Amino acid sequence: MNASTQISTAPDPGRPAAAPRDEDGDASVRLLRAGLQLFAEQGYAKTSIRQIATTAQVNIAAVSYYFGDKAGLYKAVFRASPDPARDIHALDSLDQLYARFLEPLKQGDDMRLWVKLYRREMLEPTGLWQEKIDCDMRPMHAAVVALLCRRLGLRQPDDEVHRLAITVVGLAVHLFIGCDVIDALAPQLAGAGEVDVWQQRLVLYAEALIAAEAQRRHALPRAAAARPPTTPFR
Repeated sequence: MNASTQISTAPDPGRPAAAPRDEDGDASVRLLRAGLQLFAEQGYAKTSIRQIATTAQVNIAAVSYYFGDKAGLYKAVFRASPDPARDIHALDSLDQLYARFLEPLKQGDDMRLWVKLYRREMLEPTGLWQEKIDCDMRPMHAAVVALLCRRLGLRQPDDEVHRLAITVVGLAVHLFIGCDVIDALAPQLAGAGEVDVWQQRLVLYAEALIAAEAQRRHALPRAAAARPPTTPFR
């Protein structure tokens, strides 16, 4: 798949009337699991329907029945991701933000497959990453900005509030995107058992960032008042 590959984000058509037989569990779940593994490890272009069906141990016709085609399966896999930004439209506290954001990390190794899939979608876009930005990340950012405005006593956000919001969320994002780096540098801090501690620390760090921004804003009028008046050139 190259940068020009696009997968339609429109709703999928209905299923055919008759389903292939599957006598060993839920074929659709196994296809989603196999799709996640193969798309994450190999990418969309290098993964075939036959590979997915073989890995899922189902008839190849099951892909068409449940998902229409490979693109439909890819969309279903990508949209099934445990996205912490999904459905965040309002926030009451930083603790709420980080509790929601870090919960998927408790899934352990499964989360690493999602991270790989996200990376591939960013590097080899199909259009689904833009969909995620528009539908999930943008509302979450707006919710964080609104929370920061309340904390800083502002009616409207300015560029510095947006900068602070991106930084506050970035503390948690690094735990996802940089999971392999954390494994290498401090493996004792990785794993599902550390998630609650990370949540407490991120709230502490974010509070310090907000306090620093509040202090910076408070100092601005004093700095302006202390500045000597300029003398025009004659």
